[in-house]
Amino acid sequence: MPEHTQPQVYSIAAHRGFADALVAGLVPRYAEPDFGLARLTLLLPSRRTVRTVTEALIRHSGTDAGQGGMLLPRMTVVGDLDLDEALGPLLDPLGASEIPPAADPVRRWLRLADHLPSIEGEAAGSGAVLLRRAFEIGRTMDRLAVEGIAPVDLLSDEVIGIVGELAEHWREATRTFLKVQQLWIADLALRGEVDAPERRNRLFDHAAKRWLQTPPAHPVVAVGVTSASPSLARLLRVISQLPRCSVILPDLDLALDQEVWESLGTAGMPKEAGDPPFGRADAVTHPQYHLKLLLNRMGVSREEVQPWHRAGMSAASPERSRAISNLFLTPSASARWSNLAARERRLSGVRLMESATPAAEAQAIAVLIRQALETSERRVALVTPDRALAGRVVAQLGRWGIVADDTAGRPLPQTAAGRVLLLLAELIAEQAAPVPLVALLTHPLVAAGEKRAEWLEHARALDLALRGPRPGPGLAPIREVAERAGAAPWWDYVEPVLAPLFAFGSGATLADLIDALALAAEALCGESVWGRPDGRALAQFIEELREAAREIQTRLDPAELHAVLRDAMERVSVRPPWGGHPRVAIYGLLEARMSRADLVICGGLVEGVWPASPSADALLPPALLRALGVPGADFRIGLSAHDLAAALGAPEVVLSWARRDESSPVIPSRFVLRVKAMLGEQARLMVDQDTPRLARLLDEAAPAPAYPRPQPMPSSDQRRVAISVTALDRLRGDPYQFYASSILRLRSLDPLDAEPSAAWKGTAVHAILDRWHKQGQPAGMLRSIAEQVMDEMSAHPLMRALWRPRLLAALDWVGEEISRQNAEGRRVLATEADGAIEWRGVRLHGRADRVDLCPDGTLAVVDYKTGQPPSARRVQEGFSLQLGLVGLIASEGGIKDISGEAQRFEYWSLAKKQGQDQFGYWTEPVLEGQKKSGIPREKFLPETVRYLNDALDRWVLGTEPFTARLNPDLPSYADYDQLMRLDEWITTLGNADQHENAA
Repeated sequence: MPEHTQPQVYSIAAHRGFADALVAGLVPRYAEPDFGLARLTLLLPSRRTVRTVTEALIRHSGTDAGQGGMLLPRMTVVGDLDLDEALGPLLDPLGASEIPPAADPVRRWLRLADHLPSIEGEAAGSGAVLLRRAFEIGRTMDRLAVEGIAPVDLLSDEVIGIVGELAEHWREATRTFLKVQQLWIADLALRGEVDAPERRNRLFDHAAKRWLQTPPAHPVVAVGVTSASPSLARLLRVISQLPRCSVILPDLDLALDQEVWESLGTAGMPKEAGDPPFGRADAVTHPQYHLKLLLNRMGVSREEVQPWHRAGMSAASPERSRAISNLFLTPSASARWSNLAARERRLSGVRLMESATPAAEAQAIAVLIRQALETSERRVALVTPDRALAGRVVAQLGRWGIVADDTAGRPLPQTAAGRVLLLLAELIAEQAAPVPLVALLTHPLVAAGEKRAEWLEHARALDLALRGPRPGPGLAPIREVAERAGAAPWWDYVEPVLAPLFAFGSGATLADLIDALALAAEALCGESVWGRPDGRALAQFIEELREAAREIQTRLDPAELHAVLRDAMERVSVRPPWGGHPRVAIYGLLEARMSRADLVICGGLVEGVWPASPSADALLPPALLRALGVPGADFRIGLSAHDLAAALGAPEVVLSWARRDESSPVIPSRFVLRVKAMLGEQARLMVDQDTPRLARLLDEAAPAPAYPRPQPMPSSDQRRVAISVTALDRLRGDPYQFYASSILRLRSLDPLDAEPSAAWKGTAVHAILDRWHKQGQPAGMLRSIAEQVMDEMSAHPLMRALWRPRLLAALDWVGEEISRQNAEGRRVLATEADGAIEWRGVRLHGRADRVDLCPDGTLAVVDYKTGQPPSARRVQEGFSLQLGLVGLIASEGGIKDISGEAQRFEYWSLAKKQGQDQFGYWTEPVLEGQKKSGIPREKFLPETVRYLNDALDRWVLGTEPFTARLNPDLPSYADYDQLMRLDEWITTLGNADQHENAA
């Protein structure tokens, strides 16, 4: 066994740039003639840092004329649990047979969910809720294992005493955790396995013991490892004492005042019996705290740590590092800011950039990156934990053809392949609702290839036919819609693919459900769903989950499948392979560690994002975790501060944030506020106002002249169009809408899965009453006919529950009123009757809801309304002329088998009349009795003709422009507001113009 030597622990200051400074020191220390660095082994924290160090070695080899190429060292990863990375083969050798294999984490997740109901019964929940709880339990178990806390430690007298003092909900949560953990330990014992963090700990101890007994033949250097887990700290201690081996830490502040260093706390140091592992006064949010914890657990004092650079090595000015150190002083020590010399708080090369919104921030960052690339060989990196901001920046860079990969990756549900699987699961949960169905059938991966254009034609036809309220659940109503859309042959192929998804009962196994999803995905997309990085990640996710679910026999309600898969897939990040612009990188905080660029942009610096809001453990209370020696939730804030401190070491840095998020104002990051507080008046000189201005100019065109009020002037041939009885109101009230609908033939589309509109309800009422009349008005049948019609129209259950009682009550009134009128000698001649006449060379057409023959031989025209009918005043002013126009068509013999003169004009409303409780009433917009407005009965048709002729003379047969919102005070549809660009000119109308137009 070798003798213990002085630990060889080094630090690279933030201002030096970790990767390049590392390589600059490795070459003179470890390079050998003919072998270069090939005999050196580097232990790196993650696969991302392997790439970073490799790039630095290539740069060094290319710039050093004396090298002309170099054999690279062997690089193996310690593995980052946060990145779901495993240990490298050096530390996980095949020869470690005494260490049990690691349990499959997916199997553990499902098995823990299987144990919970046996402990809590129905209180454990089911489906997605149960599986979320199981995942939280597993994560807490890993958190304890990383810290080397054995299950027996949870049963100590101290822990039991703390539990007894807690609130009841914490006691119950802790008991549940302990019981589930014991059941899982029994499972592990039966299978001869251990959890992955426990195996890591054993492998670290195995490597430390082996190297102590037999030191490696060639040097080993641990680089950039900052995890403070006890087992890793022991391994690093051993490495630091081996011959020609060393440990290199990133950004350990060797110049920090000893008083401040001591005030960080004593965590990790040997404790007396009864002393807590963590002190309540520990400065866990300080960027140096986790490094001090690591050194304490290694048994190394800060005085034993040496700077990595050698005399003569090039370096930037250390003033930046001193300023960074001062920036993150503990609250008590930050009082010295007012006494600091200017050089000790000068952040030269650092700029502050504030934007109005996240979108504006992304555009400004894209401008910074584009400017940086103008300088040859200049590298630029965006570092942000905000995935939405990173995505926006990637999109903005696309305008210049810059392909920037977000190396932090994207969650699997946000990828094309992941979206296919989730849409299929959502289709099950929503019972073939239109939105997920159309989204699935038009997905870019579905039917990709030569026949995609034909596929999309049918899918879009189905989309148009599905517009409006949701049809009934399942695929059967969709077939009826597809037949109406003329897409039945195409649907004959689609339906057998989707039908197996709806064949499962409430107790289906998760493995069978996943099988069905995978088969449907492949049937729709072919092998393209498994191609590309996202497809390969999806295939691996499916295989792991399916295998574990089949072994555990996990059962799930199919309606819960979408939520379960989404939760699980959110934990899978798809990272792009090599590619993209060689000088542009976009990193998350984990990926940015040890990276290097000439310009580093720290984006999304707002509270809750950077640093993220600390979240307490959902199962074990903070007091219990603190007693066990587990760092608290604020520990992550210190890591975020360290990430920022490392980024601030770049030659040029921009700190960027937005004043608000998507919904409300936000608070700038505490780190930004610290910068402003420390710099004082200097901070104003560091604000970058030019870049946000340039970003705004990209989208700000020269001021355009005010958009005029639209007044289309079609030709006389274009004007001569047929007029429906409902279109005349639109023509007189807003001629532009008539122009858009009748001349341009533009129609607005209902959204998919829309709320039942007034038009939809009107269609239902007309169908019910029409069927009832045509069946001979059978007594007591209106309600049953209503149910039949709503079934045929696939009325949504919620709509039926809310509207059905009102509808049935109003239909009862209709039946009673018609029975009364029949007794008086009035009878129904026609319902839903189409009619048309030629009037001055223009076709006037429409549909009569109902036409009755009165006892005196005259006709009564009835219009059904589901809401309140138009007021008599509106009819008198010529803006609700439908009844009069239908009466004119009937009087002129335009409706088949009907003759006579219309003398009665009735609105039958199924709503409540003001002041009464029952549903249903009828009214006439005629001037008689006590009424103060309306048209006299004998003048109703002549007035209608006058208004009709006036409209024909002015627009259809005349030359008057179709002015938009000719009567702006008149209630109108909003279907064409965007087309007429209403918001751009409506406010310019003066009161005089409005008065003139209304007149």
